[in-house]
Amino acid sequence: MELFTFLHTVGNELIPEKAKIHLAGWNGFQNPLDVYLRGEFEEWQSWQAKQNFNREYIVSLIQMSESNTWLFAGVYRSISSVWNEDHYDYLTQKVELFEPYSGRLKVTFNRPGRQAYLIAENWITSITISELTSEKLVIESFKGYQNTKLSKAHLDIIVSQQVSDWKSALSSVSGVYLITDLASGKLYVGSATGEGGIWQRWNDYSFTAHGGNKQLYLLLREKGIEYSSNFQYSILEIADTHKTKDEILSRESYWKDVLGSKKFGYNDK
Repeated sequence: MELFTFLHTVGNELIPEKAKIHLAGWNGFQNPLDVYLRGEFEEWQSWQAKQNFNREYIVSLIQMSESNTWLFAGVYRSISSVWNEDHYDYLTQKVELFEPYSGRLKVTFNRPGRQAYLIAENWITSITISELTSEKLVIESFKGYQNTKLSKAHLDIIVSQQVSDWKSALSSVSGVYLITDLASGKLYVGSATGEGGIWQRWNDYSFTAHGGNKQLYLLLREKGIEYSSNFQYSILEIADTHKTKDEILSRESYWKDVLGSKKFGYNDK
């Protein structure tokens, strides 16, 4: 079924001639899917370099990792826009009729070039529904310590939303973790020994990005806090919270030697 045929059955006031399609993709700074999962998509979308939303409705689609696949992020009413130094701030209003399908509806669309804003009636036969999931898309659930591999963006979502299964799992263990700089390949080995376990330690990284570590602090001071988007967080080994601090630090030292993170990475001792 074509997307606009479906949307019109949900709310017959939405017709293509009144709508602009927003194809939200990576803008060089943020992945809109991460923004959506944080619950900040409408605010993110309201910042526009041009008057892109010059119709009554905005139909928002977020680019997914699968080829030609987009996630329906809702329908918004474009109310007004104000020029603010170097961009337009749009005031929009979510159309609640379509909210039950936000984060659940996936569509197939082969985008023409790099266009991000489309006149809806020109593409109504090209955007078709591929899937309607039973549950709204949320951050991936905890799959086990050995399978933990989080981007900085996903870590921030888990921490800010206090996602219960992640919090429960990570706060119940101490251990040794790894931060990988995906841009340079350099590694940082760290440990969590205190109350709150790995959860508390990773909260520090979410809030500051460097967690108080000297080399990471210097790196981010040089390159800017946004560089932390290159960081990936994983777990090397876990220990119950009754393990002594010395035992955990001994294992941390072992992993630093094995991975060469003192000589080639961000550990300075």
